[in-house]
Amino acid sequence: MKNTFGSSVSVTVFGESHGAAIGAVLDGLAPGIPVDEEFIAFQMKLRQSVGALSTARREADSVRIVSGVFNGRTTGTPITFIIENQDTRSKDYGELAYKARPGHADFSAQMKYHGFQDFRGGGHFSGRITAGIVAAGAVAISALRGRGISIGTHILSCGGIYDRSFGDINADTARLGSMEFAVLDDAKAREMQAAITAAKQDGDSVGGRLETIVTGVPAGVGEPWFDTLESILAHALFSIPAVKGVEFGAGFAAADMLGSQCNDCFRSENGSVTAPTNNNGGIIGGITTGMPILFRTAIKPTPSIFREQQTVDLNTLENTTLQIKGRHDPAIVHRARVVADSVTALVLCDQLAIRFGTDWLKAE
Repeated sequence: MKNTFGSSVSVTVFGESHGAAIGAVLDGLAPGIPVDEEFIAFQMKLRQSVGALSTARREADSVRIVSGVFNGRTTGTPITFIIENQDTRSKDYGELAYKARPGHADFSAQMKYHGFQDFRGGGHFSGRITAGIVAAGAVAISALRGRGISIGTHILSCGGIYDRSFGDINADTARLGSMEFAVLDDAKAREMQAAITAAKQDGDSVGGRLETIVTGVPAGVGEPWFDTLESILAHALFSIPAVKGVEFGAGFAAADMLGSQCNDCFRSENGSVTAPTNNNGGIIGGITTGMPILFRTAIKPTPSIFREQQTVDLNTLENTTLQIKGRHDPAIVHRARVVADSVTALVLCDQLAIRFGTDWLKAE
């Protein structure tokens, strides 16, 4: 289960960055859910590298579905997504067979796999593997939309530049879905892009924060204690390469509040229980309240930078230096946005199937 996540609806990832192909297997979805291959292609495009803000590696990321879909709908059996790797330059990674890149999983992978791991482009640890997650996530997002559940993520910060938070949730979420660089304030987008460009020109990189909101999830989803919805979401989000932090609602800021400030007081409106504030991010006691689920994800700066860095020769255990070559992202937060959406959708499909049964995901 090391490469599989989920209980009722599960996703398994496979492949290496410079191998023949990568992909995912999505299992447990109800039969009859529409599979829109144009939407899958669109989501894949949002993850692709584009222009000077991303790596020069250009993969077509054409998704081939080889099982689990017939006549445009899920069959109820495992769906297999295969994505061929076509634009690889393995020669750029020859030195990395024995020199560990700072910030990458090279050293920890060496300790676990004893040198048998595929080190080219980060191998199985590469962000390239998220392409399969996005393909599977596109089907999950479509299934959730059929049940009136929407997911939206924007770049809350990048390179120290901050976007505004969510305002009109429905309008903001609808707008974000089609944006290549998902920021709510266009002026902040230009400032962020300038910060990324400046870091790239200096041989460096920048990180950022994503903010995600989910609407339409009914109250009562999740478990107390060890399978809280927060813990399941955080588990999946921390599986995205470069994620170093996740907070829900007010998050760490709640530690500086008074109870009277932090509590979300309940009100009855039109026969429904709601709250004017959402400091708990739509989850209390590990279970959804029906309020929007809100969380933020911290993305560290891309570890592949073009400056000389200190490292160790793993063959001799002597101190040495390393200056990486190849094609790398000066920032990945804008590409990670669609991955966060996809992971969130996969978790929610799993948790909703556990709560209401697998067939609940198929809209009437």
